[in-house]
Amino acid sequence: MTAPVTAARNAVGEFGKLFGLALDIVVAMFKRPFQFREFVQQFWFVASVSILPAALVSIPFGAVITLQLGGLTSQLGAESFNGAASVLAVIQQASPIVTTLVVAGAGGSAICAELGSRTIREEIDAMEVLGVSPIQRLVVPRVLAAMAVAILLNGMVSFVGVTGGYVFNVLVQGGTPGAFLSSFSALAQLPDLWVGEVKAVIFGFLAGLVASYRGLNPKGGAKGVGDVVNQSVVITFLLLFFVNFVISVIYLRVVPAKGA
Repeated sequence: MTAPVTAARNAVGEFGKLFGLALDIVVAMFKRPFQFREFVQQFWFVASVSILPAALVSIPFGAVITLQLGGLTSQLGAESFNGAASVLAVIQQASPIVTTLVVAGAGGSAICAELGSRTIREEIDAMEVLGVSPIQRLVVPRVLAAMAVAILLNGMVSFVGVTGGYVFNVLVQGGTPGAFLSSFSALAQLPDLWVGEVKAVIFGFLAGLVASYRGLNPKGGAKGVGDVVNQSVVITFLLLFFVNFVISVIYLRVVPAKGA
């Protein structure tokens, strides 16, 4: 009984520290001076390592969703709604998730490794001794960069995924362009697009938050840095799917379906 209780206490303690860091980051976002140059550098870095993988992943993602939903709608005799179902699935669910997986796997791991290296070299401690806040100086620009890249990549992934689904529906499944577009316009609504962007913002914040938290708390020297990088990616993925479930349930409860 002792070991499970201790593990549970440690997990609760880690979650509390993570939540405390999130609050510190939100407060530090509104403090001056804002590290604009650091933000631009981190934004460019995260974007440069995430754009191509996100674009390449979004094409088969959209195609698979369209093909799977196309087979299901044909069995139900509702082929005319294939376009709406596939597009809404891409915009609401697939696009934010794919975006965050790429940002966390490519950019977040690099952020975690950099902060972890600074921590074991005692640079973070030196900054605190000098009265410089490492959260405001280092963490906030990186979290904001992850959020900004997630927002922009979400739009790109949505466009590429929908385009890929459209092409596969027309060329592979024998659908018509008119039916695909008309079903989408009949059932989709503007909040469907907004909820995807809101998810991208929240997921980008989670990716930057977890990467920064694990990077600031490595254990075991250089080997510990590699461990926290792996942990940051896994923790981000777990939080991502849980938060996505919560947001999706709230959205479907609050926003009624078009035509309902």
